[in-house]
Amino acid sequence: MKTSLSWLRDYVELPASLTAAELDQTLTDLGMEVESVVDQAATVLGDLVVGKVLEIEELTGFKKPIRFCRVDVGRSDPQEIVCGATNFAVGDLVVVILPGGELPGGFKIGARKTYGRNSHGMICSVRELGIGDDHAGILVLPPDAAAPGTDARPVVGLDDVLVEVEITPDRGYEMSLRGMARELSYAYESAYTDPALLDAPGRTAEPPYPVQVDDTVGCDRFAARVVRGIDPDAQSPAWMKKRLAAAGIRAISLPVDITNYLMVELGQPMHVFDLGRLRGGLVVRRATPGEKLTTLDGVARVLDAEDMVICDETGPISLAAVMGGETSEWQPGTVDVLLEAAHWDAVMVGRTARRHRLFSEAAKRWERGVDPQLPLVALRRAVEILTEYAGGEVDERVLDIDHLVPQAPIQLDPGLPSRRIGLAYSEDEVAGLLAKVGCRVAGTWEVTPPSWRPDLLAPADLVEEVARLGGYNDIPSVLPLAPGGGGLTATQRRRRSVGRALAENGYVEVLSYPFVAPSVHDAFGLATDDLRRSAVRLTNPLSEEEPQLRTSLLATLLGTLRRNLGRGLRDLALYEMGEVFLPQAVDTPPPVLGVDRRPSDEDWTAANALVPHQPWHVAAVLTGEFDPAGWWGEGRAAMWGDAVEAARTALSAAGVPSGQVSVRAADHAPWHPGRCAAILVDEQIIGYAGELHPGVLSALELPKRVCAVELDLDAVPPREVVEAGRLTTYPPALIDVALVVPSDVPAAEVERALVAGAGSLLESVRLFDVYASEQLGEGMRSLAYKLTFRAPDRTLTVEEAVAARDAAVAAAASSTGAVLRGA
Repeated sequence: MKTSLSWLRDYVELPASLTAAELDQTLTDLGMEVESVVDQAATVLGDLVVGKVLEIEELTGFKKPIRFCRVDVGRSDPQEIVCGATNFAVGDLVVVILPGGELPGGFKIGARKTYGRNSHGMICSVRELGIGDDHAGILVLPPDAAAPGTDARPVVGLDDVLVEVEITPDRGYEMSLRGMARELSYAYESAYTDPALLDAPGRTAEPPYPVQVDDTVGCDRFAARVVRGIDPDAQSPAWMKKRLAAAGIRAISLPVDITNYLMVELGQPMHVFDLGRLRGGLVVRRATPGEKLTTLDGVARVLDAEDMVICDETGPISLAAVMGGETSEWQPGTVDVLLEAAHWDAVMVGRTARRHRLFSEAAKRWERGVDPQLPLVALRRAVEILTEYAGGEVDERVLDIDHLVPQAPIQLDPGLPSRRIGLAYSEDEVAGLLAKVGCRVAGTWEVTPPSWRPDLLAPADLVEEVARLGGYNDIPSVLPLAPGGGGLTATQRRRRSVGRALAENGYVEVLSYPFVAPSVHDAFGLATDDLRRSAVRLTNPLSEEEPQLRTSLLATLLGTLRRNLGRGLRDLALYEMGEVFLPQAVDTPPPVLGVDRRPSDEDWTAANALVPHQPWHVAAVLTGEFDPAGWWGEGRAAMWGDAVEAARTALSAAGVPSGQVSVRAADHAPWHPGRCAAILVDEQIIGYAGELHPGVLSALELPKRVCAVELDLDAVPPREVVEAGRLTTYPPALIDVALVVPSDVPAAEVERALVAGAGSLLESVRLFDVYASEQLGEGMRSLAYKLTFRAPDRTLTVEEAVAARDAAVAAAASSTGAVLRGA
């Protein structure tokens, strides 16, 4: 929104000494984003005076006309100036900037020799002064403009202050002089003159021109008036052109300039039709898909069913509220005009403008909301200005098709502003501040917003107005006291502990989007009835190639692994924590939920039943060398046992005692059937670890022997309260045992049996050696464990330690078939 301070002063009394900086701060305090406040007088530095041309000597011998002029600038001697323009004559008044001055853009003026003559200053054009775009000739002033030597700034309009502000989407009323002046009257508590407070003639029984509105939602008010016999050559007055230029609008013709002027002044966009070019009555309706309209910018546009159009018998002649059409626009010879002022649906206009990429000044106002009570006032003003400067006969008939819905009052708790803002506002203060905005406050605190504030819809909007007009600067900048809390939840602590433990063991965390392609299920070798194939498909995916939500972290983690391998990395250990999305087994269709009301309890329950289960998983993948090779010795490639150990590390960090964790052989895609382990906590499977199937690796273009683990952290039981053990100074008894077991018996089962049989004296057990040879027999291996026994109250005897050892071995023999090696 652009305007000038002098224009604002027509509607609000502002301090005479108001500076550009003060105005900038005031507008900012009112909630407007100030783009610029420019004092035009300061844009031209030095002496800018009115000059009278005394003599003109035409210089010859140059490629273009050059004049040597003597100009009276109010000094003892005339000023000698060389000029290349030819549109002025002896006796004309012109604008002269003297040496030492500076024009807009940093163009400094000095005395210099040019074209063989000395030039002392410059005779200025409109463009050089920064007050217009015309640079074809010199600015020639009226004969009685001012005496030579007079400061030219007030004469040419360089004594004003130009203001440009960015208006937020909810405050469309500020995109007018009417709205901005009203806001400034709040700040300065000064008199305000509303230009819309006029008695405008209302609807007559017979309209001046037949109009039919088919869609009263898109257009709830349509008004029009007719003026015949205007002077087609009438020019817009200088004051109007000046104000339009300050608003950044180019003057076109008197009828069009009037509509633009009133749009800036009142905030009511209008349109002028050439009455002689209309064919039949007008119809306001939605466009038919595929209809075409050539707008004023010369572009043929294909219309959408949501667009509103104004039509005559020939079809659409205007893209309503956005831009008129070529077939009905004002022409240089137009003598009969129809002036239209309507009220359009803001949502419709916003979508139409974006659809056609046509962000006209009218559309910018409509999509922010326009006062629906303005059409008749705007028409009266337009008719008065048009007949004053172009003559013509006014048709006294008035069209006003009104389907406006009264704005509903808002029930406000008068104590709400104090509670929300933190300042004590009395009820009288709240009522007074809302009345300033234009609200009507009933005794029951039913607040009816004014017609120009469509953004006031809820109590929170009224509270914002109280804070704004009460003064943002009066609100103390005090940080609220943080309420006491329990810190991180148990779930949050668990996730952080698991992530930290994996990172400390050499894994690097990655984050990936949870979207996958349907082909990943085939690559993983999932069975046709595997529930992981029933992935949720997004209606509007980021990529049509990956429209589903993942049912396994490995689906995205392996993609990240492949990307890193493609960038030259070979030894990788990655992990990720996040949600997977498992659809619910519900066959009922989803309920249709509207936005006009809260869903019923039944609809809410039915909708939630369809929301996929979203457990939190942790997964890790390994490839290449787990222990790097170097001068210190050979490295070791990652193997399935490392994936199992990663599972143990994660569960230990999650607070699961090692005694509750067990590992069993399993067959589960996408792992290798012979190198897959099920991870159990309290005999419940919570995930799998091992080496991935060669077919999966081939399908995903991954190297051989890639290992992976994935655990359902939500299935892990909560951490138990751990009691600190009692420290003892008694020495431990250390006994090693080597047990021969079948190769397919997991070492974890043997360890669990040893713990169960050893009793309370066993302090720890650790596997320290695995051995296989022909002497042990085919399919057999030796597992060596270090058992530590200790009593809290005494030193164990040899007999007690051996008895506990024998009990542990017996339990292992009973449950796993273990045989004490060498026995």
